[in-house]
Amino acid sequence: MKVLVTGGARSGKSRFAQARAEALGPQRRYLATAQALDAEMAARIRRHQQDRDATWTTVEEPLDIAPRVAGPGVVLVDCLTLWVSNLLLARGEDAPLDDALDGLVRAVAEAPNPVVLVTNEVGLGIVPMNPLARRFRDEAGRLAQALASVCDEVVLCVAGLPMWVKGAPMEDR
Repeated sequence: MKVLVTGGARSGKSRFAQARAEALGPQRRYLATAQALDAEMAARIRRHQQDRDATWTTVEEPLDIAPRVAGPGVVLVDCLTLWVSNLLLARGEDAPLDDALDGLVRAVAEAPNPVVLVTNEVGLGIVPMNPLARRFRDEAGRLAQALASVCDEVVLCVAGLPMWVKGAPMEDR
C-alpha cells in the first residue's frame, strides 16, 4: 500500500498520515526530513516526536531519503516539501533535481512495504514573485504528481478532514 497525503499548512495531513500508517502495521519508521535550524522549527519537531509512541523508530534524513523508504514495516515520510527545500538549498537553486525526485518515485513504486508520504499542496496559491519560489512550487508539484501516479491512495486533507482523491476510505473496503 502506497499512500500520498497532501493538504495546506495546518490541514491535519501529518496527523492523518500517522493514523493511516499506524493502521497499516505494527512496525513503523518515521522518516523525518525537517532540520532544526532555528528554535521555532526545533519546537515543531519536538511536538511531532511527542505525538508518536514507542512503536515508532525515527530516522532523521534531510536529503537521501530514497534508499530509506524500503525495508521492514511501514515507512512514513514527513514531509516531501521540506525535502525539496533541503535539496534546493544543498544543491543550489539552479541545480537539477530530477535524479533525486525520480529516484524517490522509483523507490516508492518498488518498495515491498507500505509507504505513507506527506506533502504540502503548493498549487492552490498565488504564483510566487521570485524565481526560486516558483522553482520550488514547480518541483514540489511535479513530485506530487509523479508520486500520485504510483500510489494506491491519494488523500487531500482540508480543515482536518480527509478527502480521498484516489482510492477509497478504509471503511469503504
